[in-house]
Amino acid sequence: MRTLEDLTQEDVDELYRRIGRNVKALRELNGLTQLDLSFAMNLKSPGLISQSELYLDKQHFNIKHLYQIAHILECDITDFFKPN
Repeated sequence: MRTLEDLTQEDVDELYRRIGRNVKALRELNGLTQLDLSFAMNLKSPGLISQSELYLDKQHFNIKHLYQIAHILECDITDFFKPN
C-alpha cells in the first residue's frame, strides 16, 4: 500500500502542470482565447487562465474551475488529468 510519504511536492506540481497543458490544448482545439474562456467563466480578466495554464507562481485551477471549463469546452473533466 502506498502512503503519503510516497507522494512528493514535485509529483503534485507535475499534476498541476499537466492539467494546465491539457486545459490549454482543449481550449485552443475549441478555438477559444484565454480571454474568451475567462469571460465564459464570468472572470474579469484572463489572469487566472494564463497563470494556471503555465502553473506560474504555483497558480492552479481548482475543482470548480475545472468543472466550469469542462462544461464550456464540452469535454469530460477527466480529460484534464490525462497524460499529454
